[in-house]
Amino acid sequence: MNTDQTDLRGCDAVSQVVNIAGYKFARLTKLVERRDRLRELAHDLGLRGTILLSEEGINLFVAGESASVRQLLADIQADAEIGLLDVKESLSDYQPFSRMLVKVKKEIIAFGVPGIDPVDFPAAKISPQELKSWLDSGKPCHLLDVRNDYEVRLGTFESAVAIGVDHFRHFPTAVEQLPEELKTEPIVMFCTGGIRCEKAGPFMQQAGFREVYQLDGGILKYFELCGQDHFHGECFVFDKRVALDAQLRETPTTICFACQQPLSAEEQESADYVVGERCPYCT
Repeated sequence: MNTDQTDLRGCDAVSQVVNIAGYKFARLTKLVERRDRLRELAHDLGLRGTILLSEEGINLFVAGESASVRQLLADIQADAEIGLLDVKESLSDYQPFSRMLVKVKKEIIAFGVPGIDPVDFPAAKISPQELKSWLDSGKPCHLLDVRNDYEVRLGTFESAVAIGVDHFRHFPTAVEQLPEELKTEPIVMFCTGGIRCEKAGPFMQQAGFREVYQLDGGILKYFELCGQDHFHGECFVFDKRVALDAQLRETPTTICFACQQPLSAEEQESADYVVGERCPYCT
């Protein structure tokens, strides 16, 4: 979704905060200068969230008033080294971020494997609409959820297999445990917004998997374009909202104060859940 085409539905309502998430792999230079300029601009616009910059690109999660969000996106997309961004958008009744951070990092998504190049050697992408069509028709494919186990627990696609990690850095080791026969069969991988798949896809190709696709825009873009179809549960997000449903609305899910595990509404009814003390996942 590009700002020159987008009306940011309903964003002008005073009670609504616009939440955007987007990334782009690109060759970036002058990172410190870019960081300082974006930090000042975001502060002046009253925005909160996180913008990560590295030599491999930009990754951002930002929330604020509609006009301010528009201005920030316009500024970023006017940068010749970045250009147009594909942005996922949702609305909330409050500011889900505590502060505004703009950082220079080694990677815009922590992976730790050298030689992965999403710019020049990306994996093939499949649109949400095409994936829905595949699932509607029963087309043979393996759905691979590359998110952390605590995210998968809240919701995932029907018949999806979780890669089985508690941090994305463990993904390469988990791939080694996948059945050998999957290397010749179609795999559609997915994550929250797509950025993890940008590195997971090329890695799997290097590991010998011949037909790997990544869900373009991740679960959030699928929700936006296809709704709930073929997806059970909700999607974990890394801000105060904790999780969103297929209408991109905040759910009652919360985080345990002690162990930081997400807890669904049902899990909050457990006798083992004491607000501010413990939950069923505490050890």
